[in-house]
Amino acid sequence: MCFEHGIGSITLRPGWKKETQMATTVMRVEHINPFIAAVNTTFRTMLGWEVRRGKPVIKQTRTAEHSVSGVIGLSGKAVGTVVLSFSTPVALKAASALLMEELSEINTEVLDAVGELTNMVAGAAKAQLEEYQLSVSLPNVVTGHNHIVHFPSTVTPIAIPFETDYGPFTLEVALAAVEGAG
Repeated sequence: MCFEHGIGSITLRPGWKKETQMATTVMRVEHINPFIAAVNTTFRTMLGWEVRRGKPVIKQTRTAEHSVSGVIGLSGKAVGTVVLSFSTPVALKAASALLMEELSEINTEVLDAVGELTNMVAGAAKAQLEEYQLSVSLPNVVTGHNHIVHFPSTVTPIAIPFETDYGPFTLEVALAAVEGAG
C-alpha cells in the first residue's frame, strides 16, 4: 500500500501491528510520514542536500545503524523516540555544512550539530502531528559502534535508510498513541 508523501511500498498498513518480543503496541504508518517529510525538508533547507530514501524496515534490534546518533523522546497523547543515526563521514559533512566550516573529527561541535538536526526533524514532524500534543525532549547524542538506543518497550521501531552524496544515515522512529489520551 502506498502513502502519499510517505514511505511508499512498505508492507505495512494503517493500524498494522507486528507481534515480536520487542513490542506489542500498534505502530501506525501515518506516524512515519511526517518524519520522512521533515528529514527531506530539514536536509534540503539547512544543509542544501537532497537525500535519497531507501526501503523502510521493521527494526529488529536496539543497536543503532551507524556510529553517531541523535536521540529525542516524544511525549503527550503519544509516546516515542526519534533517532537520526549517521555514519561518521555524514555526521562530519552535515556538521560542516550546518556550521559553515570544515570539520574533520568527531568533537563537541559535530555532536551539537547532530543533536540540532535531530531536534529540527522532531520539531517539524511534531508540527504535523498536532493531534497528539507532543512535547519534544532535549536531544541526546550517542557515539560508538554498535551503541544501543532504547525505544519505548511497547513499540516496534521502523528504520528508514537514507543515502547522501557523503554516505548513509538512518531515521528510526517508534511512536504510538497513548491509550485513553484525548
